Amino acid sequence: MEWLTAPFEVAFVQRALWAGVLVSAICALAGTWVVLRGMAFLGDAMSHGLLPGVAVAALLGGNLLVGAVASAAVMTAGVTALGRAPRLSQDTGIGLLFVGMLSLGVIIVSRSQSFAVDLTGFLFGDVLAVRESDLVLLAVALLLALAVSVLGHRAFLALAFDERKARTLGLRPRLAHAVLLGLLALAIVASFHIVGTLLVLGLLIAPPAAALPWARSVHGVMALAAALGAAATFGGLLLSWHLGTAAGATVSALAVSLFFLSHLASGFHHRRRTRRAGLPARAGTFTANAPTTRPNET
Repeated sequence: MEWLTAPFEVAFVQRALWAGVLVSAICALAGTWVVLRGMAFLGDAMSHGLLPGVAVAALLGGNLLVGAVASAAVMTAGVTALGRAPRLSQDTGIGLLFVGMLSLGVIIVSRSQSFAVDLTGFLFGDVLAVRESDLVLLAVALLLALAVSVLGHRAFLALAFDERKARTLGLRPRLAHAVLLGLLALAIVASFHIVGTLLVLGLLIAPPAAALPWARSVHGVMALAAALGAAATFGGLLLSWHLGTAAGATVSALAVSLFFLSHLASGFHHRRRTRRAGLPARAGTFTANAPTTRPNET
């Protein structure tokens, strides 16, 4: 039992655990829509697109969070604008922004002779260095993400499953898409300090994807994803403490492992149900592309 509790008796590990739980909740709110709409590439592009702002902030001795917010705003505006170009596919626009922002960030970094440590922190995070002030910022970010999710839920739901119906219902899908991009940017900015931009997709995508086969509503996916993210944080910090591995990477790797375990268990469960009761293999679940049964809005 001491093996299980000893790491969490240390103050900085306790702060890391709370930070991971808060980040998991934020990522569950945004990541659910990322999974349902197939926006994983966009999430990856936006996370790497933070580099120029973070690099400039570091070189000027400013707040890295402010730099990340500035870059996230540029990426969000750019994706929204290019998404309206009639002869340019969304993936092409996202890819161009991804490469452009990443290249700009590397150019800025190359002008510095002492940026290696800061760049490592940007890419891989430092969950064990979380301060109490960071926890306050994460709590505020969670409240903001929750407010956006509640207010935009109906529009996000229609946009995820039937964009034409969203337009017919007057839900303004373009505005909803822009707000959803803002929610995604908020999750990435809040998370990059904890697990880094290279690993943020682990908490943003893996828990919602793992929750998808077991939930019957979007809210159910979000709640289960938050719980799985918190479990990955706890387990990752525990393993990191005893094995001497990088904390952020261990958390992210465990989250991805939970995804594979979830889908293996789901496949076994549905095959067993099919054999015993003759039910459809995917009954009562919905996928990222289209629901087999219409999910409840609540």
